[in-house]
Amino acid sequence: MWLNNILETIGNTPLIQINKITKGLPATVLAKVEYFNPGNSIKDRMALKMLEVAEQEGKIKPGGTIIEGTSGNTGMGLALAAVVKGYKCIFTTTDKQSKEKADILKAVGAEVIVCPTNVEPSDPRSYYSVSKRLATEVPNSWYVNQYDNLANRLAHYEQTGPEIWEQTEGKITHLVVATGTGGTIVGTARFLKEKNPNIQIWAIDSYGSLLKKFFETGEEDQKEVYPYISEGFGEDFVPANYDMSVIDRFEKVTDKDGAVMARRIAKEEGMFCGYSAGSCLQGVMQLKEHLKKEDVVVCIFHDHGSRYVGKIYNDEWMMERGFLDVKTFKDIVSGRTTKRLVTINTTDTVATAVELMKKYDIEHIPVMQNGEMIGALSETGLFMKVFGNPEIKNETVSSVMEAAYPVVAFDTPVERLGSLITKENGAVLAKDEKGDFHIVTKYDVIQSLAK
Repeated sequence: MWLNNILETIGNTPLIQINKITKGLPATVLAKVEYFNPGNSIKDRMALKMLEVAEQEGKIKPGGTIIEGTSGNTGMGLALAAVVKGYKCIFTTTDKQSKEKADILKAVGAEVIVCPTNVEPSDPRSYYSVSKRLATEVPNSWYVNQYDNLANRLAHYEQTGPEIWEQTEGKITHLVVATGTGGTIVGTARFLKEKNPNIQIWAIDSYGSLLKKFFETGEEDQKEVYPYISEGFGEDFVPANYDMSVIDRFEKVTDKDGAVMARRIAKEEGMFCGYSAGSCLQGVMQLKEHLKKEDVVVCIFHDHGSRYVGKIYNDEWMMERGFLDVKTFKDIVSGRTTKRLVTINTTDTVATAVELMKKYDIEHIPVMQNGEMIGALSETGLFMKVFGNPEIKNETVSSVMEAAYPVVAFDTPVERLGSLITKENGAVLAKDEKGDFHIVTKYDVIQSLAK
């Protein structure tokens, strides 16, 4: 039997056990993998529910425009519903969100307006304020306001909670959610707590968000707020969807730890998930001492890794932020006892070059002219030339030098250095913070990778 439209595929996502990463934990850890929804995120559930409630309440008319501020996933759910139901969409988002999210929204027909991240929610430039303003200017439009729209949490009370209860056969002891608008954690928790009030609800927050502080003190402290990189969870205000009474604990996870864990989930568990999934599982690992053998922990894996291929799944992006622990050019030269780079001038003789190689036990020498690197000498190249013509040792270096070595950034990963060193090119150079040159050879790379 076929389905009538794509919206009928929302929900009934699988619950999958985490095996390798959680090995050694006493509890059973399960992931509610929400990227199986058609828009690849859990937000499909509440997006459709909010729209259906708005239609029932007469807040949007046929051919109208849906307006919302979104980090991307809610927008996708709304856009899919709009395609099926015949609405237009205008979404505001922040410049912190991945480009992939905005591109995907545009692909399904939405108009996307990118706003600055580092402004107060009340600032007229914020994505909250811009979406509210547009809702007053665009005829026959409906401002979704997922943060304060209680149909958000209602979707999870009606769907996500019952699914988890049924899939675990009522054995769930902990629900763990990286929380933003509050809809997922509160709606799901309300249903589960009705079934068993002893179920623990753990909320994962980001450093730079005020939610944990508010949970613990009731104070909406703006001093807690500062820019952070994690996407899809954490807030700089407290949305109306929150009911802190159904949450038992808040735990903060760093930007780095969440990103690194997301990559581990992909490589070790085969689930290509987004940033919040990594932070969610990292939160569980940080709280593992609170778990017992009979516990059954359910983590919400909100969305798909395709939203983050330009960020957490991009090595350069990770290294720029110090999130990826890889060996670099700098690491290789930092371990040396001597820091001096041996060079030679174009006017020196080949015999001088040979003596330098013997004296310092080196195979490669950069050639200098007027303070610039213009060429190179290699032990192999010199041997072939001297063997063919012994008298060449009296000639100048300029007559026998090879092409200059490539110059790379001081923090270039070792794996990248390996691809630059070839049969014709035996070394690479880089300048340190002081402007001094250093050299790395094929032997250096091999030694580094072997450690």
